[in-house]
Amino acid sequence: MSQLKQSIDINASIDVIDRCITDQTLMHRWLNPLLYCEPIGAWSTEIGSRSRFVIQIPLFKPTLHNVVIERSPGLVVWEFQGFFHGHDRWECQPRAQGTHLLNHFEFEIPNPVVRWGFNTFAFALTQKDMQAQLHRLKRLAEVIEAQERIDN
Repeated sequence: MSQLKQSIDINASIDVIDRCITDQTLMHRWLNPLLYCEPIGAWSTEIGSRSRFVIQIPLFKPTLHNVVIERSPGLVVWEFQGFFHGHDRWECQPRAQGTHLLNHFEFEIPNPVVRWGFNTFAFALTQKDMQAQLHRLKRLAEVIEAQERIDN
């Protein structure tokens, strides 16, 4: 089983970060622009809800089908099937100042040709993209947090 772990400290509450991770509109503001998440049925991140992540590549749109298997405030775990099998865990941990966000992506690629291609060409890029997503999510959450402080 392969895994990628990324984390970042964010000067925002767990509530704000949770919304950034689970609100479909906010999610698309920090996800890689080539990655689109669409619900299967109504959008939800409650346990058992389903969605699919589609990579917007011309002619070929690899898709991961997901189901939420764990959910609480500040925690969501998606289990996915497709060209990858595994889990994507997003967990907020409170800090004295703000929140520490951990993203743990654990997966296997059953097809040996796809696995070789991913390991050879995409593993390092995926790791960099995950870190870039965390930085975009951090900026978004901190802007929302600041705006809410002004509004209150």
